[in-house]
Amino acid sequence: MTNTEPVTPTPTAPAGQTLADLRRVTNEMWPADTAESWDRVGLVTGRDAAPLRRVLLAVDAVAATVDEALAWEADALITHHPLLLRGIHTVAEDTAKGALLASLIRGGCALISAHTNADQPAGGVSDVIARRLGLVGAVPIVPHPADPEIGIGRVGKLSAPETLRAFAERVASAMPSTVSGVRVAGDPDRLVQAIALLGGAGDSLLDNPAVRGADVYLTSDLRHHPAQEALELSAVAGGPALIDVAHWASESLWLEGAAAVLATRLPGVEFRVSTLRTDPWSFSVGARPGDAPGAE
Repeated sequence: MTNTEPVTPTPTAPAGQTLADLRRVTNEMWPADTAESWDRVGLVTGRDAAPLRRVLLAVDAVAATVDEALAWEADALITHHPLLLRGIHTVAEDTAKGALLASLIRGGCALISAHTNADQPAGGVSDVIARRLGLVGAVPIVPHPADPEIGIGRVGKLSAPETLRAFAERVASAMPSTVSGVRVAGDPDRLVQAIALLGGAGDSLLDNPAVRGADVYLTSDLRHHPAQEALELSAVAGGPALIDVAHWASESLWLEGAAAVLATRLPGVEFRVSTLRTDPWSFSVGARPGDAPGAE
């Protein structure tokens, strides 16, 4: 009996396009030698000669995004956060990272990370946030020693002053929604114009002169004591209001642009950005925004 069911053809790799081509292009876009010394970027698993047809981009290499990549039959997964940033001593499959690596290898899906090397350039993490917020004249907070045009974070200005509350609402509109939303420390009626920002965890720059000289510092993962100390210093010596957004949200905005550039550099290869939200928080209860010192 003849099977008359339609068969969906398996996508074939464009002539000459392999994982090696993806490695070459990603390193041209986000050179590994611009990453911070502690970082671990580039290829985690994969074979250079493997054909390249589909590539998924995501912030995190977690079970959900790995499953998404494998379900789509992706040949590579590019993530911002490195899976193996800290040392591990086993890849046994009863460990979280071992299970992910095993799934990727069995599924023929390579894994590449672009972390602090993707924070630095035009079109990188912080640069895209600055553009989304309408900053003009944005420059790196910490220029790279080899190229001052690139670097960590951005500091620039709004075209006109606005209240801190209005700017926080601008931030909320630019970011994907998360459980934690946008947290703000400062007078909501304060006029702000000079903005410093860093995608991802940024309390290490709270003492940076460019940050101290701004009206607002926007970043993620601000810890209690560094944030409190920065605000106490601002009360006596001047300094920025603070805006804290979800880490995942701040580092998700650059992926669409990255996928678009990759698609032009590797014609015939399909690039897709994961729509999964890998922010770890599921819900919150009991938030009372008015419960602040001096609130009515």
